Amino acid sequence: MKTNDWGNSKVYRVACTCGDENHAHNVWIEADDHDVTVTVYTTTTTNFWSKTRWYHLWTLLIRGYVDTESTVCMTKQQALNYSQTLKNAIEDVHEFQKARSSK
Repeated sequence: MKTNDWGNSKVYRVACTCGDENHAHNVWIEADDHDVTVTVYTTTTTNFWSKTRWYHLWTLLIRGYVDTESTVCMTKQQALNYSQTLKNAIEDVHEFQKARSSK
């Protein structure tokens, strides 16, 4: 679902088939003068009761970052729509950028 469109930047919300909003993610496709950037925002969690949470805290303190993983479950049709939407958005923002540059 497209949530925003600013010409050189488009934002989509991708829902998980399980229906949990924490499993969905936001995809931003943006164009600048040289590149097209695709950024995916997700919500990641750890088990409250496990040592995993402390491990992540310790790793963050020592390394400055934490490796996480996020999964969104899609039907075949959703996956096809996702890929086509990503392709279209990249083409759209690139065309917008070219038009803006030629002015």
